[in-house]
Amino acid sequence: MRKRLVGLGFGIALASSFFLSQSVLAQAITNFNNSPSNWVNSPNNWDNSSNNWVNSPNNFNNSPNNFSANNGVYDNRGNRIGYEVPAPSGVINYFDNSGNRIGYKPSGR
Repeated sequence: MRKRLVGLGFGIALASSFFLSQSVLAQAITNFNNSPSNWVNSPNNWDNSSNNWVNSPNNFNNSPNNFSANNGVYDNRGNRIGYEVPAPSGVINYFDNSGNRIGYKPSGR
C-alpha cells in the first residue's frame, strides 16, 4: 500500500508541474502579444508610425482643427491631448497633437 501512495504522489507532482509549466508558457505568449518588442506593436512598424499619412497630425482627420473628428483623445478637463488611429493589424495607436506616439492598445486577435 505504501508503494502505491508514493507512486500516486509522484504522479500528482508530475501532473501539477506539467500544468504549471503550461500556464507559464501561456502567460509568456500573452505578455509578448502585448509587448512593444512584438513587431505588430512596434513604433518601427510603418502601420504604427506617425510618418504614415494615415497616422500623421497633418492629415485633417487627425487635426485638432477638425471639429467633426471622432478620434480625439481628451483629458479629464475636456482638453484635446491627442488622437487615436487603428492600424490594419488591429492595434490602436495613440498620438499627441504633434504626432508623437504616446501609447498603444494591443490587438485583440
